[in-house]
Amino acid sequence: MDPTELLLHPVRLRIIHALSGGRLRTAGELCDRMPDVPRTSVYRQLGLLTDGGMLEIGDERRVRGAVERSYRLRPDRPTISPEASAAMTPSDHRQGFAAAMAVLIAEFNAYLDRPDADPVTDMVGYRQGTLWLSPEELDTMLTGFRDLVTPLTANQPGPGRRPYLISPILFPGEKPASPPRQG
Repeated sequence: MDPTELLLHPVRLRIIHALSGGRLRTAGELCDRMPDVPRTSVYRQLGLLTDGGMLEIGDERRVRGAVERSYRLRPDRPTISPEASAAMTPSDHRQGFAAAMAVLIAEFNAYLDRPDADPVTDMVGYRQGTLWLSPEELDTMLTGFRDLVTPLTANQPGPGRRPYLISPILFPGEKPASPPRQG
């Protein structure tokens, strides 16, 4: 299965998110984290992600006579290349967006279900806005965003740190029928 097929699936995306940030989790821990997903589905998706080169076994230990495996993301895991993204059909993009939104909704619901959830204190945001940008301004904005976020992806768990899910969504809005009025 190619990376596009592997990543455009809501359960597989949830597993990848659950293992992000260098986390090591067993299948049982992943099942506990996704109680709405049948255990058999979690195990099947773990197998596909492992076979597809996205995950690796980080640890194995004997538990009551069985081998319990802990999984982690492979640092050299495949990604969707720009060429593969360009070859995606509108239907593929709809499927990918729907999978990403399903993961986002599931993760947000899991956050709200925690007893310590406090959206105000945690500075939870889900705002939308419109920016009028030229291609050059868009490139400058995206470069600045990458420059800001990329160094933070190297952060490891530590005192005072907690993981935050960030999901930038960017697509052009409808073009106006006539140029917008100035002033």
